[in-house]
Parts: sequence; C-alpha cells; structure tokens
Amino acid sequence: MAKGDDAVRRRKNKKTSRKRMRNSESAVSARVAAKRRRKTGKRRICEVLPMNIRSLLLVATPVRSQSAFLWCPASHIMYFVQGMCFSLPTPDDPFNDRHGKKTKQKPSKSESAPPLSATEKSQNQTCDAAVRAEQRCSEGGGVGNDCKSDYGGPSNFLMLCLNAIQDAWRDRQAAPDGSFDGSLLAWGDWGVDFLKCCSAGSHVIDTCASCPTTEQVAWLVSTASDIITWKEKQGHVVPSPFLLFLVPTQEKAVQVRSVCKPLKALGIHTVSLHPGAPLDHQVQGLRSCEPEFIVSTPERLLELVSLKAIDISGVSLLVLDGFNTFLDLGFVDKLNSVRETISGNPQVVLFSDCHSEVFTSFAQNILSGPVTRLCESDLITSQSAFISQLVHFHTTQEEKVAKIKQIITGIFSNEVPIPDKILLISRTANKFQMLRSSLIEEGYEISEDSSCAFSIISDRRALRVFATDCESLHEEDLMEFGTTIFVDFPTSIEDYVHVLTSMAGYSITGALHSFFCKEDASHAQPLIEVLKQCGQMLPENLQNI
Repeated sequence: MAKGDDAVRRRKNKKTSRKRMRNSESAVSARVAAKRRRKTGKRRICEVLPMNIRSLLLVATPVRSQSAFLWCPASHIMYFVQGMCFSLPTPDDPFNDRHGKKTKQKPSKSESAPPLSATEKSQNQTCDAAVRAEQRCSEGGGVGNDCKSDYGGPSNFLMLCLNAIQDAWRDRQAAPDGSFDGSLLAWGDWGVDFLKCCSAGSHVIDTCASCPTTEQVAWLVSTASDIITWKEKQGHVVPSPFLLFLVPTQEKAVQVRSVCKPLKALGIHTVSLHPGAPLDHQVQGLRSCEPEFIVSTPERLLELVSLKAIDISGVSLLVLDGFNTFLDLGFVDKLNSVRETISGNPQVVLFSDCHSEVFTSFAQNILSGPVTRLCESDLITSQSAFISQLVHFHTTQEEKVAKIKQIITGIFSNEVPIPDKILLISRTANKFQMLRSSLIEEGYEISEDSSCAFSIISDRRALRVFATDCESLHEEDLMEFGTTIFVDFPTSIEDYVHVLTSMAGYSITGALHSFFCKEDASHAQPLIEVLKQCGQMLPENLQNI
C-alpha cells in the first residue's frame, strides 16, 4: 500500500463514521433525538425562534434549564423553547456542574423505606385490583347478536367510567346509598363475571339480593357505556336508548340516575322518568334529546310510550331492579308489557332473592336464550336458587335403576327444553351398565361417547349423560349440568352441598335427585337441615327414618 493511501483511507473512514452518526440521529423522531441530547448534555439552541426573541432569551437567561414555554403577547404565538432556558444554580450545585440533575444516593442498609400513607396504600390496592380484573377477563364478546364474538374487555374506557363514578363519590365522601368503600375495583370479581356474560350474549340472574348495590350499578352502567363506545368505533348504529333500567319507585330512580350522572362528561346521557315529575315536562325533555340510558318506573314509561314520546323498541340491555318490590306493587303485568314493547331479543339482567314459582314463571316468559346465574353470596339459599331437591327411597338396586329410567323418560316427555347434560354420581360403575341395558329395552338409542359418557337419543332429541364418582366431584365443572342424580347418597353432607351450590349455573331451573336407603340413616338429619334452609318439601319417609 502506498504511503498516501493510508491517510486517504483514514479520512474516508472518518467521513463514513460522521455520516453514520448523522443518519442514526435523523432516523429517530425529533422528540427522541432531543431526549438523547438532553441526557448527554449536548443541547443545541432552538433555531425556530425569531432573532429578537432568541437574543432576548440569551441575554435574560444565561443559566441553563431543561425546557420552558414562552408566550409572546405581540404575535400571540406559543413558542416551545428547548435548550434555551437552562436550570438555575442551587446551593448544592453553585456552579451548575450537574446541569440540574440530582445525584443518586444509595440508602444505607440500616435505613428502611418510609411507611406508606393511607392514600398510597389505597392507590396500590386499586392498581393491583385493576391488574387482577384485566387478567381475569381473558375472553370477549358483546351485547347483541351482531358483535358478541368480537367485543372484549375490560378496556381503558371501562376503567375511565369507573374512575369517573368513583371520583364523584369521593368528592361527596359517600355513594348514593350512603356507603363508600374507597374503590369500585373491589367489586372486580362480580364486574368481570358480568362483563363475560355480556360478552357471551347471555342473560343474567343475580340471586344474592332483592336489588343491586350501587357498586354493581356502577359496573353495569360502565360496561354498557364501554359497549356503546366499542360499537360506534366498529361503525354500528347504536339505538337510543341503549339501556333501559326499570326501578319500582321514584327514590330508586333518582339513586340510579345519580350513579350514571358522572358519565355525562364522557358522552353518555341518562334520563330519569318517574311519577314525581310532570308528564308534559318529561315529554318535552325527551323530544329535545336522545339519551343512551333510561331509568324509569314501569307505569310512567308505559304512559310515555303510549304518547309516542319515546321509542324503546330498539333497547339492547334491559335491567330489572328488584323483582320482589315489583311483585308487591302489582307491577308484574306492566313488566311483561314493557318487554313486549321491545322488539328483538335484548339481554336481560334480573336482580332478585325471590325464588318462588311466580318469579320462575316470569323469568321463563321474558328470557329466551342462554342464562347465567351470578351469586357472590356464601348462603346456600342464594347459591342453590331455582334448584329442586328430590329425595327418593329404595330397597333394591332394581328399584333404583327403574326410578332413574323414569326420571330420564320424564325429561324426554316434558315439553320444556331438554337440558344439555345430566350427571350421574355413583360409587361404582356397574349400575350405569344396568341403566344402559334398561334404556335400550325401552326403545332408546344409546350412543357410546366414552367410558364415562353416553348419549340417549329419542325422536331425534339427544341427551348427553356423564358419569363420575364421589371422589372426583371437586374436579368437575358442575355448572353445565341442569340435572344431577346421586345414584348413591354421598358419604359426606359437604359433598351434597357442593353439588347443590355448583350445578345448573346456566339454566333458570335445575333438579338434584338423590337416592336414600336405611344404610344412609346417619345423614338424614343433616339433609333435613339443608332442605329446611332452602325451603324444600320434606319427605315423610326421611322424617321417620
């Protein structure tokens, strides 16, 4: 290599490296490049300012600072100054050698972290609850048949709605019903379960109390607001009103309206309709706005519908607050009239601790489609709502098999929809083979699905039967079984209660059959206590055993 070639090569390398450095800085955004210069201390003078303003800053601000806004009254232009105003010297750094940066001091091992305040602890718990709620809601869907497989959550807008309601409560130090627990996310379990039901397009029956708590109302209206926003982003036309919240009294209407009021700033308008306000005033108010949510008593709503002041035919979500009070006031017929006014198949949310035949008949009349029962209570009466407990006595195995066959035949003969699955619980498997043979003799077609499942087919109607033993009960998901049969009574009353409170989660009614004999006499008294607690009829043979 010639002597001059080495120098040429070095100059070429330097030129290439400088070009590479310029390209690497221009490849990122101006904000990122400025951040890099700020970290390295190589800030440059902003070249977008007019010369007179730049000179003024250089004269008036000889010491460095990070960034500032400068308002120019003459031209009414906001200038963002970066690298022009610099941080002032401090007693700790009189010569500004650190350029305004604080030195990090390592804490000594003997020093402990300062204790958190009550506000910081509450914020940490809220953040943890939000993370848990987001982790628990891993499946999506949406209200209505048009988008129930695409909607997911909880979204940022849902959390924004909850925070807006919570901030409004914190300002007045109480919820509308006088309580305040500090965080709506403490109800995240119920809220996420409700969100999943809406996502799956399922009706909801809450069996814990006669009416929802204010926290449940907050989750409900926030979820509805989130669904409205999602539908609008997807280009769907959202009918008005979207949510119809039926309440029995004027006081309850005002309470629910106060929960929804903070959502108005987010674009969700709520109107309260009740006999306490003049009818003409409400008619004029409805003509001047198109509210997303309607909170109303049944009688006033029907009056406004008859006057054509409001159209509720396109309601997508119908909520009934407290069936007990509606029943006491004689509003059941009005509720049916409201439901008939709504076209299509809206999702329905029922709150009631009344598990009578009247409520069951009403629920079966207005609900069509999948149903999910929600219960956050530990009471057996709430968890076993709408489940009939039937105790059968036998002396021989042949009598037991004949009775099981009679139960299955009764399911096929009834005009009610056949449950998707039934569960047989026994200590041994030979009884199931006897049952299969007996059903085949009756003319039923048996399709063997697996060693622990088979299908009974009759008149093109199929009923899947699953079999398990008592030891595997706690490993099974019992919510899908509308009918469960204890072929052998369990050795522990706890197993009986576990099945009772875990089954038929996706149906309005359920049936738990159990077979009892003299060898099970030691479990008679605990079983009687459970039947009494649930309001079931006591068999005479069980009392005399």
